[in-house]
Amino acid sequence: MLPVVAIVGRPNVGKSTLFNRLVGERWAIVDDRPGITRDRLYREIEWLNRRLVVVDTGGIEPYPADEIGKNVRAQAELAIDEADVVLFVVDGQTGPLADDVDVAEKLRRSGKPIVLAVNKIDHPKHLERRYDFYALGLGEPYGVSAAHGTGIGELMDAVLAALPPAPEEAPREEEGLRIAIVGRPNVGKSSLLNALAGEERAIVSPVPGTTRDAVDTVVERAGERFVLVDTAGIRRRGRIYERAEKYSVLRAELAMRRADVVFVVLDATVGVVEQDKHIAGAAERAGRGLLLVVNKWDLVDKDDKTYDRFVKTVREELDFVAYAPVEIVSARTGQRVERLFDLARQVAENHALRLPTSRLNDVLQEAIALTPPPSRGGAPLRIKYATQVGTKPPTIALFVNDPERLHFSYARYLENRFREAFPLTGTPLRFVIKPSDPARTRSERS
Repeated sequence: MLPVVAIVGRPNVGKSTLFNRLVGERWAIVDDRPGITRDRLYREIEWLNRRLVVVDTGGIEPYPADEIGKNVRAQAELAIDEADVVLFVVDGQTGPLADDVDVAEKLRRSGKPIVLAVNKIDHPKHLERRYDFYALGLGEPYGVSAAHGTGIGELMDAVLAALPPAPEEAPREEEGLRIAIVGRPNVGKSSLLNALAGEERAIVSPVPGTTRDAVDTVVERAGERFVLVDTAGIRRRGRIYERAEKYSVLRAELAMRRADVVFVVLDATVGVVEQDKHIAGAAERAGRGLLLVVNKWDLVDKDDKTYDRFVKTVREELDFVAYAPVEIVSARTGQRVERLFDLARQVAENHALRLPTSRLNDVLQEAIALTPPPSRGGAPLRIKYATQVGTKPPTIALFVNDPERLHFSYARYLENRFREAFPLTGTPLRFVIKPSDPARTRSERS
């Protein structure tokens, strides 16, 4: 198990900037307004050959004014509870404030080792400002500039010194199967993550837009690791008003590209709407394994035919991803939620499938014999052979006499035949069309 370092502090002191600096990429959303980070963000880093997990948290407000603020504070408290070292970030420009004193007292009560980072020391002449923070009673204050990267080495040396000794020859843990949970705002993505994880790992609120970062949660089932990535609700682009929300949507799209499997979450009480189609299309274009998860089934009035009717409607509305399984669940009650792990595993295996070349060509020739390719412009299309050239998703190269003569409708026909022959449920199938004789093809065109 890797040691955990939780980055905490009051709002807007630069915790996410420091997190991004340690991770080495712009992962947490950074904005000059407080309250942008709300859930816990986990990333693995390595410092001086020591691997550890850093956790970004929302700002701790001693007296939060609303429910969201209370939940943000609760998330930060959970991070402190699971941390081996707490990295307490304060603002060197403002000096110690009353809220810093309150947070410091809370951290002392936790009994965890604390390293104090005085951020926003952006010029050497400001370094003496760190001495004001001795008043917090937490030991040596380390002056850093997360924005410019100064002082980070000394700070991290102190963090490593506070960590428990590294176990000898600790095995490197595999990351696990990555599942991105995406969908419109308020369809229950965070509730689904919590149901899958078996604990409150993401903030759940009826207010749309509560989740803004893509949040990683690692769970295990039957000895297998799954990394669940909760994402911000993807709105129609015309309705994205805030800059931070725009970044959140981009982060959700990035999470899809980095995933092995994407869960597109739909709301059973609403049905399939146009934005659901856009999101499923984005997942398809990303080339990831795909599962359509219909949530809030417990809120639907049902008879003995409702389930089948609903599945049929989903398939009709999202027919361009007909290969994706449809699973109807209730995150609130847990109904059928555990089945999603088995389905994700199956989809991931299909996504990485290797197709035997001989069998691939047998299926191709059978398909051609059953329905020959149509002639276009008087000359027949001849498909010589096929071979797989990639996985994740499975990608097949078709070698033909003239690539321009292969109509998309015939390519779709071939895709259907391949899907009948091979276990490709849940995964896109890509074609690369290549000339069987490039030199001849060029001469015929000239």
